[in-house]
Amino acid sequence: MNRVFLVAGAVLASLLMVSSAPAQNESAKPAIPSQWNALVDEFFTDAYFKYHPTDGTAAGFHQYDPLLEDYSRAGVESETEALKIFQTKLEHFNQQQLNAEQRDDWQLVFNYVNSRLLTLEDLRMWEKDPDRYSSNIGNSIFVIMSRNFAPQDQRLLSVIQREKKIPQVFEAARENLKNPPEIYTRVALMQLPGIISFFQKDVPAAFPHVKNPRLMVQFRGVNGAVIESLQRYEKFLKDELLPKSKGDFRIGAENYRKKLLYDEMVDIPLDRLLEIGMADLRKNQRWYKETAAKLDPSRTPEQILAEEAKDHPAPDKLLQTFRDTLGGLTEFIKTKKIITIPSPVPPIVQETPPFARALTFASMDTPGPFEKKAKEAFFNVTLPEPNWKPQEVEEHMAGFNYGTIISTAVHEVYPGHYTQFLWVPQAPSKVRKLLGASSNAEGWAHYSEQMMLDEGYGRGPEPVPGKPVVESKQFLKLRLGQLQDALLRNARFIVGLQMHTGKMTYAEGVDFFVKEGYQTRSNGERETRRGTSDPTYLYYTLGKLEILKLRDDYRKKMGNKYSLQEFHDHFIKQGFPPIKIVRRTMLGDNSPVL
Repeated sequence: MNRVFLVAGAVLASLLMVSSAPAQNESAKPAIPSQWNALVDEFFTDAYFKYHPTDGTAAGFHQYDPLLEDYSRAGVESETEALKIFQTKLEHFNQQQLNAEQRDDWQLVFNYVNSRLLTLEDLRMWEKDPDRYSSNIGNSIFVIMSRNFAPQDQRLLSVIQREKKIPQVFEAARENLKNPPEIYTRVALMQLPGIISFFQKDVPAAFPHVKNPRLMVQFRGVNGAVIESLQRYEKFLKDELLPKSKGDFRIGAENYRKKLLYDEMVDIPLDRLLEIGMADLRKNQRWYKETAAKLDPSRTPEQILAEEAKDHPAPDKLLQTFRDTLGGLTEFIKTKKIITIPSPVPPIVQETPPFARALTFASMDTPGPFEKKAKEAFFNVTLPEPNWKPQEVEEHMAGFNYGTIISTAVHEVYPGHYTQFLWVPQAPSKVRKLLGASSNAEGWAHYSEQMMLDEGYGRGPEPVPGKPVVESKQFLKLRLGQLQDALLRNARFIVGLQMHTGKMTYAEGVDFFVKEGYQTRSNGERETRRGTSDPTYLYYTLGKLEILKLRDDYRKKMGNKYSLQEFHDHFIKQGFPPIKIVRRTMLGDNSPVL
């Protein structure tokens, strides 16, 4: 999914100035489409897709299909220079000409530019993360082969043109990588067998109807070269880079603060943020224990958790179980008037692509907002690997017990990510269609998990007025699954913040997921690995809490006119900008997000 990025310290004052509350009637101010829209088009052409053509393909701009990112140091320097040029243009743009909506869009673009500069110049992941090179090239091919936006011959030609450039990616990696953290190199090595298999099996199998035999001959040649370059890269990582991987993955408190402000427009002090995260963790732990006691007061929550972890489908039935779940979710949403679903077409449920399996259980891959032909969306689910031991398989499948299957389907599909991105093409501007915040997108999906059960999904008959609400054992199991997922996100909140500010070790992070987040050790290890390279993955819980507060504030504002569906529709049609921007639109003020 797309991301939003934000500002560097030198221009923080400018950001805060732009954040001041607009007059409520400013949204009616006449727009100046010629100047502002021209600047937006220039940004996406010269400072964004030029350096991220894979994102261009994913968004639906297929002129970028033959191109591949330049991973060389010269490419990094070129992007840095382009961003600084555009930064200056934005700073000198007369914002007084813009209405409130356009000023928010200005801020989104400004934020992206400056946060990207933070990533390139200060965080410098291009020097630290070997997986950035190998996994990204898999995604660059996958976005072409996965959707039928053009005839197979045309798409295969684009794959060939991208694959010709891939060996240069690994030459750049050898030059760029400087003392990476050991965990980063190990993650890359974990991913590489699946990526190699992806190019050996999946990519050739994706083009069975190519009509031009010469094209297939050319493809086999360049694809073979890609496989060889990946194998050499794997050997390089194992034999040369891993022994020298002594770097520190922690980004530090100041960079953490900036990244959080820049990406999510949240400026809460880190110590206060930790208090908020711990309070929500403890609340969900209490709720879990109370629910477990209702289910079976003779057993401890730990015993019930262990028992529920065993209640899952067989690995070869997991994808079908998810497919069978989606219909009931949509019917409930329509009946209870939860949110408008713009399309009746469900996503395709499939196994997670190889390049994403080491760090994720499930994910949504939706068509870009400017995609005109290929409208397929994919709900990816990570299955156990064939070479895993039985204990590894069982621990992995514990994360897909029947309670968490519902929670995952809600999060990823209805009314979570898939539903939100069905709305994105209706967002009010090009900027809102392409730039957003994880605290909005992931926050919305995580919020949906709790909201659906709060509204009665799986509870059974409607409660009778004046009588106690009856919660069946099946519903209590669903609540336990939802709370287990909430505790997982609570643990991400704490572990990411504490690890990257030097207050928690990697091993302590794994233990925290197990003891406080109620996760298996293998899942705790996976989650902590992810946290080393995704420091602000607190955005799930952070966004959920922001949305809950916004909902309460909006209900107070609307009074008797409030309805849940109207709130959700109004929220989701904004695109997925930081919640602070959504609050300004829906409430007309700059009140605190938490």
